[in-house]
Amino acid sequence: MRAVVQRVSRASVTVDGAVVGQIERGLLVLVGAAEGDAVADADALARKVAGLRVFPDADGKMNLDVQQVGGAVLAVSQFTLLGDCRKGRRPSFVGAARPEVASPLFDRYVEATRALGLRCETGIFQADMKVELLNDGPVTLLIDTGKLF
Repeated sequence: MRAVVQRVSRASVTVDGAVVGQIERGLLVLVGAAEGDAVADADALARKVAGLRVFPDADGKMNLDVQQVGGAVLAVSQFTLLGDCRKGRRPSFVGAARPEVASPLFDRYVEATRALGLRCETGIFQADMKVELLNDGPVTLLIDTGKLF
């Protein structure tokens, strides 16, 4: 699975004009599932994100994780993270998991995040979502459970 993780002061996701998920301080996590991903990838991604030490301690060093600062997670499914732009100008999404595979994996990521004791809000899978955020830092990280980067 692949994720873009952003440290935020606040973030929200809106569908059809209604806010369906929002957080204050925490992490906005855009999540994409790739062909071949499994439950173990969703669990590993949840552990990795929850343990990221990207919040400042009393000395201003990034030493604290989201739970230590009382933050939350806003998880948004995003298959376009698997877009391959190496050839031509139109991205290819053949590496993205099909919706019937990706949806349960996204749900598992959310469940695993919550099982780690974090509040986790979400968008709506396959909906046309509007994501709004205030990136704090800015801090933006890329994670791939296949360790492609």
